[in-house]
Amino acid sequence: MNVPPSAAPASARRRARVRAPELVGKGGWLNTGGTELTLADLRGRIVILDFWTFCCINCLHVLDELRELEEAHRDTVVVVGVHSPKFVHEAEHQAVVDAVERYGVHHPVLDDPELATWKQYAVRAWPTLVVIDPEGYVVAQHAGEGHAHAIGRLVEELEAEHGAKGTLRRGDGPYVPPEPEPTDLRFPGKALVLPSGNLLVTDTTRHQLVELEPDGETVVRRIGDGERGLVDGPAQKARFSEPQGLAPLPGTGRIAVADTVNHALRAYDPATGEVTTLAGTGRQWWQGSPASGPAREVDLSSPWDLAWWADRLWIAMAGVHQLWAYDPEAGTVSVAAGTTNEGLVDGPADQAWFAQPSGLAAAGDRLWIADSETSALRWVERDGEGFAVRTAVGTGLFDFGHRDGAARQALLQHPLGVTALPDGSVAVCDTYNHALRRYDPATGEVTTLATDLREPSDAVLVGGGAGAGGDAGVEDILVVESARHRLTRLRLPEEAVRVESVAHRTRREATGVAPGRLRLDVVFQAPPGQKLDTRYGPSTRLLVSSTPPELLADGAGQGTDLARELVLADGVTEGVLHVSAMAASCDDDPSTEYPACHVHQQDWGVPVRVTADGASRLPLVLAGMDEGEDGGGA
Repeated sequence: MNVPPSAAPASARRRARVRAPELVGKGGWLNTGGTELTLADLRGRIVILDFWTFCCINCLHVLDELRELEEAHRDTVVVVGVHSPKFVHEAEHQAVVDAVERYGVHHPVLDDPELATWKQYAVRAWPTLVVIDPEGYVVAQHAGEGHAHAIGRLVEELEAEHGAKGTLRRGDGPYVPPEPEPTDLRFPGKALVLPSGNLLVTDTTRHQLVELEPDGETVVRRIGDGERGLVDGPAQKARFSEPQGLAPLPGTGRIAVADTVNHALRAYDPATGEVTTLAGTGRQWWQGSPASGPAREVDLSSPWDLAWWADRLWIAMAGVHQLWAYDPEAGTVSVAAGTTNEGLVDGPADQAWFAQPSGLAAAGDRLWIADSETSALRWVERDGEGFAVRTAVGTGLFDFGHRDGAARQALLQHPLGVTALPDGSVAVCDTYNHALRRYDPATGEVTTLATDLREPSDAVLVGGGAGAGGDAGVEDILVVESARHRLTRLRLPEEAVRVESVAHRTRREATGVAPGRLRLDVVFQAPPGQKLDTRYGPSTRLLVSSTPPELLADGAGQGTDLARELVLADGVTEGVLHVSAMAASCDDDPSTEYPACHVHQQDWGVPVRVTADGASRLPLVLAGMDEGEDGGGA
C-alpha cells in the first residue's frame, strides 16, 4: 500500500527540490489590472496554484475552501488560479472572464486554454493545488478537495522557515479587482413564476433573490442584503451565498431555495418576506457523514436545483452527484438516487451514477434531469416500490457537442436547465452551446429551438399576452440568459432551427501504458501533525472503472487499499481509467480528546493509450509529492 508514514517530518515531505515551471497561458491574465505576472514577480511569497475549470463543482468547492486561507495569510500568500478547460466553451476567453466574476474569484487568474501550464506541472485532474515556496520551488501537490487545512499548516511552516532565512517577502498581493457592472441582475441562475404572475429569480453573484414584474425586467423587490452569508430573518437582513434553484412548497405559499454555496435549503415567504432555513447545517457533506435524518442536522453539498415530485421536494445535489429528497412533513432529508460515484450509469436509483445534476423538472410520471458533466438529459421514474434512472440523451463524461437527430446519437454540452413543455416534450438549456434544445419522448428526436442565448441556465413558461407581443393564452418561454444578465422571452417555434452538427471529446494527452499488468498507486501523505484515521475501520477507499469497460480485464471495483494491480485486456488499445480515491486523517495529538478530522477525496479520468514502451506504473497524487514524479518541471 503506497501510503507513507503519517507522521513524516516536513523535511522528508519536501525532500525533492523541484524548480517551479513558469506560468504561461495563451489567454493571458485576469484580475491583475493588465499586468502579465511571472514567478519572478512572486518570488518571496508563498504561491498556491489552483488548477481549475469552471464547469467542475469540486473546483468551485476549492474556491470556497481557499477564501479563509487567502484572508488569513494575505500578506504572505498569493493564490493564482490557472484555468485549464475541459469543455470547448471553457476555452473561450470571455467565458473565463465571466466565470471569474460569477464565482467571486478574488485573486489573479491565468487563462491557459491550451493547457500549457497544466502539462508543465504534470497535472492530471481538476482541481489540483500546487504549493510553491518563496524561493520558487514546488513543495506540495494536492488533487481534489478537502486540503485547505493541510495547506494552511504548510503555509505556517513556510512562513516560519523563510521568515527565519530572510527569504519571505510580506506585503500586498497583485490582485486588482475589475470594475463592477451596473446591471439589475448579475449572472442570474434560476427563475420561477409566482402565483401573482411576477417572476422570482436567483441573482446568484449578488447573493440575492429578485422579484420582477411579468415583463422580466422591472424590479419589484430584492430579498437578501447582498452580502455572502447564512442569515435568516426579514428580506432586507437575510443572507444567501450564490443561490440557484427555486421551487414552490405546496400548500404553504413559501418558495424553497437551493442556497448552493451555503450547502443549505432555505425558504422564502413572499407574503411576509421572511427567510428561514429548511435543511442543512451550512457545512459541506463529506464521505462518511450521515446521508439521512433530521433536515437541520444533516450536511448537504452544493444543492443546485429543486422540484416537487412524488410527494417530496427533490434536490439536485450537484456536489456529490446525487439526488436527495426533503420531506417537509417529517422534517427529514435523505438520498433518493445516486451513489456519489461520478459518471453515467442507469438502473435502480440506489445504483445509478450522476455527474453534477444541475436542473430538475417534474412532468407527470417522470422527473427530468439536466446532468451537466455527462452532457446528458436523464429522468427518474417509478419502478415497482422504488425508483429507476434512465438516460434520453448523452453517453458519458467525455463526449459532448451540438448535434440534433435521434436521441441515441444527439449531443449536448453541459446543460444546466430543463423545462417540461405542454405537449409532453422537454426543453433543455444547453448552456455551453448557448442554445435551447428540445427532446420529444414520442419521437425520440432532439431539435434546436433557439441559438445565440449566452449561457442559458433555466427557462420557465409564461403567458403570451398582448403586452408581450403575443396572443392571449399562448405560452411563451422565458429563458435565463445567465451570461447576458437578463431574462429573454421567446415564442416557442413551430419549426426547429437548423444547426451544423459538431462533436467533441475532452482532449487531454493520453498516458502511455504498457500492455498487461499496470500498477495503480494513489499517493497520499497525511499532513504534518495528522495521522490516518483508523478508529472506525479503513481510512481509505479506492474505486476503479474504465471506459470502455472492456479495457480492464481485472482490477475494477471498490476496495480500501490505495494501490492496486490492474490488468489491461488484450486487443483494447485506448480508453479512460476512472479512479475515485478518498482518505481520512485526524490530528495526531494524544492530549486532544476530540481531534479534528479531515476528508481528502478526488476523482480522476485518465486517458490511456496502450503501447509497447508505455509505463507499467500509474501514480496519482491525492496529497503530497510522489518520489516517482518530478512535479512537472526541471
